Amino acid sequence: MTAARSPLALMFQGTGSDVGKSLIVAGLARAFTRRGLIVRPFKPQNMSNNAAVTPDGGEIGRAQALQARAARVAPSVHMNPVLLKPQSEIGAQVIVQGRAQGTAKAADYQTLKPALMAAVLDSYERLRHEADLVLVEGAGSASEINLRANDIANMGFARAAQVPVILIGDIDRGGVIASLVGTKAVLPEDDAAMISGFLVNRFRGDPALFAAGMEAIAARTGWEALGLIPFFTDARRLPAEDALALDAAALPKPGARVKIAVPLLPRIANFDDLDPLEAEPGIEVVRVRPGTPLPADAALVLLPGSKSTIPDLQDFRREGWDIDLFAHIRRGGRVLGLCGGYQMLGRSLSDPDGIEGPPGTVAGLGLLEVDTVLSGEKRLVAVTGTAGGVPFSGYEMHMGVTEGPGRARSFAQIDGAGPEGAVSGDGRVMGTYAHGLFADDRQRAHWLTTLGAPPSGLDYEAGVEATLDALAAHLERHIDLDRLLDIATTFPHARA
Repeated sequence: MTAARSPLALMFQGTGSDVGKSLIVAGLARAFTRRGLIVRPFKPQNMSNNAAVTPDGGEIGRAQALQARAARVAPSVHMNPVLLKPQSEIGAQVIVQGRAQGTAKAADYQTLKPALMAAVLDSYERLRHEADLVLVEGAGSASEINLRANDIANMGFARAAQVPVILIGDIDRGGVIASLVGTKAVLPEDDAAMISGFLVNRFRGDPALFAAGMEAIAARTGWEALGLIPFFTDARRLPAEDALALDAAALPKPGARVKIAVPLLPRIANFDDLDPLEAEPGIEVVRVRPGTPLPADAALVLLPGSKSTIPDLQDFRREGWDIDLFAHIRRGGRVLGLCGGYQMLGRSLSDPDGIEGPPGTVAGLGLLEVDTVLSGEKRLVAVTGTAGGVPFSGYEMHMGVTEGPGRARSFAQIDGAGPEGAVSGDGRVMGTYAHGLFADDRQRAHWLTTLGAPPSGLDYEAGVEATLDALAAHLERHIDLDRLLDIATTFPHARA
C-alpha cells in the first residue's frame, strides 16, 4: 500500500495492564514504516518511572521512545504528552509535554484531567499533520469504568479524537475470553462502538485449538477477530515499559563469569540501564528482591536510579542492604551508583523544599565524599564523554545538585561540561548521573574487562534493531495489516 493521502489513526487498548500493547505498537510501527508509511507513535497518558530524554529537551515514557525508534524517527515530547512518574503509593510527578508540572495525589489528579486533555489533543494534532499513520496506545484497562469520567488515556481520548480502537487481550495470563467479552459487557454503548476488532496476544501451542475461542469472542462482542499472536520470546531483548518486567524470572546463564547484584528499590527508575548487562553472556545480573540479602559473591553492586531517593534509601536500610554493602566493600567488591544510587552513596541528602516528602536532611551511606541538595529543577540532556578513559554516550535525567571534595576524583569527563560524578579514594566506589552507560558497547566492554569477564563483542544497539525487525515480521505473519489500514480508513464514514 502506498502512503495515505490523509492521516490515519488506530488506537490499541488492553483488557488490562501488561497485555503487550507497547510492543504491539512498536512492532506495527516498524512494519508499517517498512511499507513506506510515515508513522508516529502516540500515548496520551503513561505511568512509568522508565523514561527517556528527547532531543527537544523533555522526557517521555521509555516505551514511546522505543516506538519512535521502531518508526525510525526521533522521539518527541508530543508522543507522550502526559507522563506520570510515581513517587509514592498515592502520588506522582506530573510531566506535561515533556516538562514537570508538579506532583499530584491520585484523587487530585482526576480533577486535572479536563485541563490535560487540551495538551493531549494538541500533541496528537501535531503528530497527525506530520504522519500518514498515528498508532495510539491506551493505558491500563479499557474497562475501568470507575475512571471513565474525564478519561484522557483510553475511551475518553478515542471519543474526543474519533479514533477506532483495537482491543488486546493476553491469553498467557488466563481468562482471555472472559476479559474481552467482559469488557464489552461493562462498557457504555457509545464506548463499545469505538472498538472495531480485537487481538489475542501471547498464545502458546496449536492455534487451531483456540479457533473456537476466537469465534466465541467475536459472536459475543460483535467485534472482528483480527489476529491470534503467538508468544514472542525475544520481547525480553527490548526495553520494558514499567517495573512489572522486573518480576519476570531471569534467564539462567551457566557460563557467566561475573555476578552483578542490583537491589530492586521500590521506586526504581530507568531500570533499562540493566538491559545491556543482561544481554551479555558473561554477566549474571541478580535482581535482589526485598527480604533477600545482597549476594556475597557479587563482583559489583549496582545501585539503580530512583524516583524518590530519600524514601528508597530508607527502605534500603530497612532491608539491611547497607550492612551487606559495607561487607561487600570489605571483601574488595566494587559499587556503582547511577543517578539516585549516586546520591545515596554520598554523605547526606537534603530536601529543603519537600520535593520527595517532608523537608529535611538525612544521612547518606557515606561511601563518597559528596552531598546532594534536591531541587525542583530537572536536568534533562543527552551527554557524551569519557569514563575510565573510554568514550561513551548517554543522558542525564535528575533533580538535585551534588557537590563535595569527592568530585575532585571524577567518574567521567562530559564533553562541554567537564568533570562529572565521584570516585572513592580507593577507586572501588563510584557514582554518576549518566544513564545509558552500558548501552554503549565501548563502555560496557571496559566494565567487563575491569570485572574479569572477557568482552563478548556484543553490538547491543544492532541487537535492538534486529529484534524490532523480527517483531514486525512476527506481527505481519499473524495480523492482516491491510485490514488494519482499512479499519482506519473507513471508520469515520462507518460512524457518520
